[in-house]
Amino acid sequence: MAVQWYPGHMTSARKKAAETMAMIDVVIEVLDARLPEASTNPLVRELRLHRQRPCLKVMNKADLADPEVTRAWIDHYNRQEGVKAVALSSKNSGEVARIPLLCQRLAPHRSDNIKPLRMLIMGIPNVGKSTLMNVLVKRKIAKVGDEPAVTKSQQTHQISVRHTITDTPGLMWPKIEHPSDGLMLAASHAIGRNAVIDEEVAVFLAELLLVRYPALLSARYGFAVDGVDAVGVIEGIAGRRSLLLRGGKPDFEKASAVLVQDYRDGKLGRISLETPETRHRMLLERTGAPIHGAEDTPS
Repeated sequence: MAVQWYPGHMTSARKKAAETMAMIDVVIEVLDARLPEASTNPLVRELRLHRQRPCLKVMNKADLADPEVTRAWIDHYNRQEGVKAVALSSKNSGEVARIPLLCQRLAPHRSDNIKPLRMLIMGIPNVGKSTLMNVLVKRKIAKVGDEPAVTKSQQTHQISVRHTITDTPGLMWPKIEHPSDGLMLAASHAIGRNAVIDEEVAVFLAELLLVRYPALLSARYGFAVDGVDAVGVIEGIAGRRSLLLRGGKPDFEKASAVLVQDYRDGKLGRISLETPETRHRMLLERTGAPIHGAEDTPS
């Protein structure tokens, strides 16, 4: 299944972001720590490199991600020129408060107190950018919602006399090139429900969890997963949760929704859907081209 989702307002949002890029010092790109590259918008990199702007990659929702994998991603991004990576949870105000200082280090020419450091915050829908903004500005200025693409217009706010930040709408790109990216984004609720079939997303997620986190599946749902395939996992969930159709058949749709929602809520445990290594391998298999900056990625 090819997952695509590009609401109409995102075309104007992209144009406005390109205009604003010329007037800022640092780009803050908010990613989902569970799927950093899948949640990276290639348009952000294209726009910032065109203007030669440094980037702070904020891996949000780090409290839901596998900490060992998160450390690998931070090392990966910190090897890239003009990039600094940090992992945090936007719900932790102390962690969020570090962002302006980290941006300042990427733009030392703005340390003279003559002009404020101008930051532009970007990211795809539903990675927690609005929550991050509210914590940074210390008041509710961005609407927070469970549905993607809540923010619709660009706004600039003053954090202090030395720091301003411009918030942008969650921005997708016109075509999701890799099918697994679309499925990871759908599982993490970064794209709208009208773009996906929930059962296909659940099967993809179950397959991944069987390979990388089988113990977490067993612990959550109370049955052994040895020798079980993805469909069997979902049917097992249906049985354990009494999600049955007439005649006692598993309600695959409802059980799929349970698995996906448990992942989103962190009830399965701390899970990362991709690592630098799996990303590197996927790109080599599909295109023959490695991930940007992955030349040092271990095999």
